[in-house]
Amino acid sequence: MIEAGPDRVRIRAPLEPNLNHRSTAFGGSVAALAVLSGWTLVHLRLASQGLRARTVIQESTVRYDAPIHDVFDAVCEAPAAEAWARFTRTLARRGRGRVRVRASVASEGRVAASFEGAYVSLAEADA
Repeated sequence: MIEAGPDRVRIRAPLEPNLNHRSTAFGGSVAALAVLSGWTLVHLRLASQGLRARTVIQESTVRYDAPIHDVFDAVCEAPAAEAWARFTRTLARRGRGRVRVRASVASEGRVAASFEGAYVSLAEADA
């Protein structure tokens, strides 16, 4: 983990344990890093607002634009304020909310993949 906060998450992965048969990053590893960056952002953002919830990925799409030949970073930034507010209102009112986030995966100074995922959070009762 390089950076983790309620507004931005950046996670780095080494190439070597994530190699495919072409000696580039395995697509599943790229997708997993992107999913993790999105989940971490939603989790930390909820926690920063004092909201306790269990969050899971519901759906995701990854677009691969270039092969990755070196370490790679997934960067996820907070969704638009209006989308986040709608998500937290629904979570508070119904005990369940859904939010979409986007992330990019970059290596060697260029974006190699784009991710969009929907996360569902279920409110937890106070312990």
